[in-house]
Amino acid sequence: MADNHTIPIVIFLNVSLLKVRFLTFAVKHLINVSTAIISALSNSSCDTLYHRSELQHLAMATGKVHEVLPPVLDSSSEPPTLFDGTTRLYTSYICPYAQRAWITRNCKGLQDVIKLVPIDLQNRPAWYKEKVYPPNKVPSLEHNNEIKGESLDLIKYIDSNFEGPSLLPEDPAKRKFAEEMLSYTDTFTAIMRYAFSSEGDVANEIGGPLDHLESALSKFDDGPFFLGQFSLVDIAYGPFFERFHPLFLDLKNYDITTGRPKLKLWFEEMNKVDGYVQTRRDPQELVAALKKRFMGK
Repeated sequence: MADNHTIPIVIFLNVSLLKVRFLTFAVKHLINVSTAIISALSNSSCDTLYHRSELQHLAMATGKVHEVLPPVLDSSSEPPTLFDGTTRLYTSYICPYAQRAWITRNCKGLQDVIKLVPIDLQNRPAWYKEKVYPPNKVPSLEHNNEIKGESLDLIKYIDSNFEGPSLLPEDPAKRKFAEEMLSYTDTFTAIMRYAFSSEGDVANEIGGPLDHLESALSKFDDGPFFLGQFSLVDIAYGPFFERFHPLFLDLKNYDITTGRPKLKLWFEEMNKVDGYVQTRRDPQELVAALKKRFMGK
């Protein structure tokens, strides 16, 4: 018979052995589960888990960074240390042209690469015109000790000269159509702006350009955007549509998406693109700013 000291030792050893066996089983199970998860995440058939448009947004995962926006610089603000190797996007939080470049930066995942420098357009710092960009407009980009401007040129430049998902497809037909649509933006915005204060029938005045966009959205059937998948074309039109939609509702009681289902769907999908959503402003703020600028209200 074992003495009284031996029995506790045997029980302790048996319990310890059970613990070791349980831990071994748990570790093996965890390894198997981890392997399965990694395999699932790397599976090229992930479109079975996500809708096509959701995949598009996942491809721009870095655009989901929610940054703290820097304060607006006015005539009393000191300039940053210019031409020190930092890449800077001089912008305005309420300007649609500047918003184009801002969206492109976000969708490329460049929040840590291109620093935002917001300018007060109603009280601009003198140093911006004197030392940065003589045309005194936004957007402009300080990159490689040079300054580049003009929004359509800038979004192409950012897309071509920085890392991140390409915002123009390789398909030659789509690239050609992209250039046609980018060239049409000035015509579109001019007609829409004229109708702000016009006394004519709004449906007749702006129906043409809006129907042109509706038709353009039928060109490719592989997605809800102008080139099927999200691209620079959507970035070029998005900021203006963001303003025109609430403005015409306010001024003319006219919904520019009525009778245009593809245009309505397009803007719904735009509002799912994180790189764009981060740049949106309150609609009433935009309406007030447009009324003040173009109508003196």
